Amino acid sequence: MSLTRTTAPTAAPLTNSLTAGKLPRHSPLIVLLASWLVTGAFFFVLMLSGAAEGFNIVGTLFFGTVVYCVAIFLLSYYVEGVRKAKDRLVTALVTVAFVVALLPLFSLVFTTLVNGLPAFLTPSFFTQSQRNVVGEGGGALHAVIGTLLITGVATLISVPIGLLSAIYLTEYGRGRLARAITFFVDVMTGIPSIVAGLFAFALFSLLFNDPGIRFGFGGAIALTVLMIPVVVRSSEEMLKLVPNELREAAYALGVPKWLTILKVVLPTSLAGIVTGIMISISRVIGETAPLLIISGFTASMNYDLFNERMMTLPVFVYTQYANQGADTQAYLDRAWAGALTLILIVMLLNLGARVIARIFSPKLGR
Repeated sequence: MSLTRTTAPTAAPLTNSLTAGKLPRHSPLIVLLASWLVTGAFFFVLMLSGAAEGFNIVGTLFFGTVVYCVAIFLLSYYVEGVRKAKDRLVTALVTVAFVVALLPLFSLVFTTLVNGLPAFLTPSFFTQSQRNVVGEGGGALHAVIGTLLITGVATLISVPIGLLSAIYLTEYGRGRLARAITFFVDVMTGIPSIVAGLFAFALFSLLFNDPGIRFGFGGAIALTVLMIPVVVRSSEEMLKLVPNELREAAYALGVPKWLTILKVVLPTSLAGIVTGIMISISRVIGETAPLLIISGFTASMNYDLFNERMMTLPVFVYTQYANQGADTQAYLDRAWAGALTLILIVMLLNLGARVIARIFSPKLGR
């Protein structure tokens, strides 16, 4: 009988990534955050010393990203060599381009938060209107209600029209009529928003023989004119993404075309369609010019879309800034708070679109 000697497996030697000529995995992120922190501290010192009026968030992000490019290149050159350093430098330049593209968004959100948060956190801002308020106090409840009512009615009108038009163009449309519809949809996509307001104002002025007509339903019609082409285009592109094999399989089973569209095509593309609808709502909810023309503005609550003027958030922001009273700061605070409310509504709509798209997107098994 022979005895065999077994040897225990030896563990692989631990290597330090710095000594192995490679930076740790999260080094670029750490360097970027450190660069932003250093430049932020610099601008904070400038603010405390009085050399700057406030904290410069745009300068912090931009110059911090530039410092990151230099720092990551030098660090990579020292540890990994010139070839890898050039690769990381190009990647850092792409990061700079991305940050520059987002700088207007960062600046807008930061400025709106700083200026609008004090009035936004006031309890009366969402519980009162501006009726009989000439100075400090009051709120934007009438504007929030008007925005939700007008935008909701516009959505109820434009979504069925836009979706049915997209189904026709994708599933049935052939020849001159389909080309004409596509042409006019493209033209409507590019019309200025004030033209939609003038169209609604002229339409209802002629129908009711009232040259001074102002009411909420007219604003909903103006927003509908702006929403329909967006809904048509987004829904059409989503319907085109549905594979033809699904349609052919339904036809092979004897399913009629209308039922195939209802049971196969629409459920498959539902997530993209809902996302497009949410984007169209976000596109029109901040329109000011058409609502200022046909819906007008008021300081009182109005729940009736078919009677009297109705205030909306974009018009509320405009009037608070343009028609300042004796207490100028109170009007400016309310304008910034209204802008912050509008941004939050749009953000919630976009987040809702993403959640709906994730829930209703087809689950592909592997």
